Amino acid sequence: MSTVQLPGVQRAAILMLALGEEQCSQLFAMMHEEEIKEISLAMAQLGSVNADTVESLCAEFSQSISSAGMLVGSFDSTERLLQKSLSRERASQIMEEIRGPAGRTMWDKLGNVNEAVLANYLKNEYPQTVAVVLGKVKASHAARVLSLLPDSFAMEVIMRMLRMESVQKDVLDSVEKTLRSEFMSNLARSTRRDSHEMIAEIFNSLDRQVEGRFMSALEERSREAAERVKSLMFTFDDLARLTPDAVQKLMRAVEKDKLTIALKGASDEIRTLFLGSLSERAGKLLRDDIAQLGPVRLRDVDDAQSQIVLIAKELGGQGEIELNEHQDEQMVT
Repeated sequence: MSTVQLPGVQRAAILMLALGEEQCSQLFAMMHEEEIKEISLAMAQLGSVNADTVESLCAEFSQSISSAGMLVGSFDSTERLLQKSLSRERASQIMEEIRGPAGRTMWDKLGNVNEAVLANYLKNEYPQTVAVVLGKVKASHAARVLSLLPDSFAMEVIMRMLRMESVQKDVLDSVEKTLRSEFMSNLARSTRRDSHEMIAEIFNSLDRQVEGRFMSALEERSREAAERVKSLMFTFDDLARLTPDAVQKLMRAVEKDKLTIALKGASDEIRTLFLGSLSERAGKLLRDDIAQLGPVRLRDVDDAQSQIVLIAKELGGQGEIELNEHQDEQMVT
């Protein structure tokens, strides 16, 4: 890890961890709350830092700390440091905000909460409160949350949003305080990433041969785990579930040469789907490009298809297209 490439907040986090809990707590006591949050988040996400990097950073400040060895920044070590300088309640609050959804403000964080989770919480709140919340998040996110609420309740919320003028600061502060204490804190404590989903994402990023080798080994160890991972993976072949409109949006976001290479090694079903989404003339031109491509290395095809899958997932995350990623139910034809 080169110290030149490290952002300032990460450099500060490494140095404070190297100083130890006592000195670090004294420094925290002299900082503003926003600075504490920023450095705490950097500490929690730091991971392992080798001794050379630590020594190099400390040398820049004319300190000799070559015996410090490797440091490990984690949520637990960060929380211990915060508790040295802040009340246990405030330290816990900061850690809950760090562990929770990303975002600098409460409204930013809400925008990163899954719409089903947020809707499930809001359906038990007063319509006026929900109107305030949905008025503060992005319209696209508010729309998805609103669509998941009971129809009659959603209409109550809509009517209040239509009548709502500027919201007084004390009302906003009250709603924000309630969300932080009742919703975000519980979300941070209860949110645990599914290990099968994590492995599925890793397998999606592997080339086809390596992924196949690991999947075969996993099936030998645990067929149940392998089947669960397979059901969570989203591959190039899964693009066959896209609607024609989604395919067109995806094709506009993909470089032409990557699409040509990807379709060169695609199944007939996928190739027909993509070509059928084009005009007759554009489809003919793409067929000609594929035919003129000649032999293509399997690795190049895998890379091109992986890039298209990543773009599809990005568009899905932005709400531009519907992926229908998890297909747990088996279909009988």
